Amino acid sequence: MKRRISVLPLAIIAILLFVLNWYVLSGIRTISSNSFTTPLFWGFIALTTAALIYSIIRMRDNGMDLLFKITTHVFLILFVTEVIFSAFLLLGDIYRLITQGPRNVYWVEFALLIVLLVILIFIYGIVKGKYAYRVIKHTLFFEDLPSNFDGFTITQISDIHAGSFKNPTAVQKGIDLVKAQNSDLFVFTGDLVNNKAEEIKPWIDHFKQVKAPYGQFSVLGNHDYGDYVPWKNDAEKNANLQQLKEYHKELGYKLLLDEDVTLHKDGQKIVLAGVENWGIGFGERGDLNKALAGTELNDFKILLSHDPSHWDAEVVKHPSKVHLTLSGHTHGMQFGIEAFGIKWSPVKYRYAHWAGITSRNGRFLNINRGFGFLGFSGRIGIWPEITVIELKKSSEIS
Repeated sequence: MKRRISVLPLAIIAILLFVLNWYVLSGIRTISSNSFTTPLFWGFIALTTAALIYSIIRMRDNGMDLLFKITTHVFLILFVTEVIFSAFLLLGDIYRLITQGPRNVYWVEFALLIVLLVILIFIYGIVKGKYAYRVIKHTLFFEDLPSNFDGFTITQISDIHAGSFKNPTAVQKGIDLVKAQNSDLFVFTGDLVNNKAEEIKPWIDHFKQVKAPYGQFSVLGNHDYGDYVPWKNDAEKNANLQQLKEYHKELGYKLLLDEDVTLHKDGQKIVLAGVENWGIGFGERGDLNKALAGTELNDFKILLSHDPSHWDAEVVKHPSKVHLTLSGHTHGMQFGIEAFGIKWSPVKYRYAHWAGITSRNGRFLNINRGFGFLGFSGRIGIWPEITVIELKKSSEIS
């Protein structure tokens, strides 16, 4: 049965986009009286929209090819700049209504300068920002951490999305940063590829360079199952997943599939568990009870779970305390601002906590902003992250 497409939402979006473009054109015409301005503007909008629709239609057969990437990026930049231009234009128009004066040409020109700045920021994000790796360090205190693990360090990366990479030199710089942390333990929290196992193959020699004294461990993310591309049959899809699991072995990663391992240090231990992807709206495959079946209530436990919605839904209230959960998935939407005391990204409207550390009842969650990128081939304000967490023993939980 073919999926029925609802016309009403599409009609509403089309009307809103038309109004937005009409308002933008009114601002442009404030500083340009040329008779060609209007037809050139609407011609560009029509061409951009038609190219986007065409690339979306052919995506099922051709995937996210070059045409799709170009059209979606042009449309994204166009939409964002038009919204920003309209916001400045609206402020000027409100002032104009109050003062009963004409539209201020200089204000419109200032708004266009802001648009130019935004375009330059997008260009930076696409060319440089997606490989601008940052090391973010956290020190977490636990009263029940085994004393021999006081000072134990974990390096976490997430969301490699190998199919998006095009620059081996830039990726290697990120891997060198990972290696330079010299952590006791290395973990990867899912989304090795965009859709197909073959995407990681050119990058295996890069990522298998990462080694840690207590091992390298990983889990699967929602993109690793191949749910977002068509397959000839279930057997082909399953074979792809099995191949991906083999690539984890080639990378030197122990893939945790609803299971746990015990890490020993000088006669004491902590538990590292990992679940298959469990995320609201992204497939609830993981089985936390199974992953913790071999543990005891008083064990110090660290959990790898790709989607942070799992922590809110199950982990934080599980009767067997999981002290630290490491997740990814959100990417911080690869767009936002984290500066001057401001922490904002559009992804906050989907996930209340979307990056960094949060805690509840002595249980911690860290959400890594992702090593790679997907969809938007860039990052603006939310840079690719390498997390280093140091575990410390304390008489009080902090």
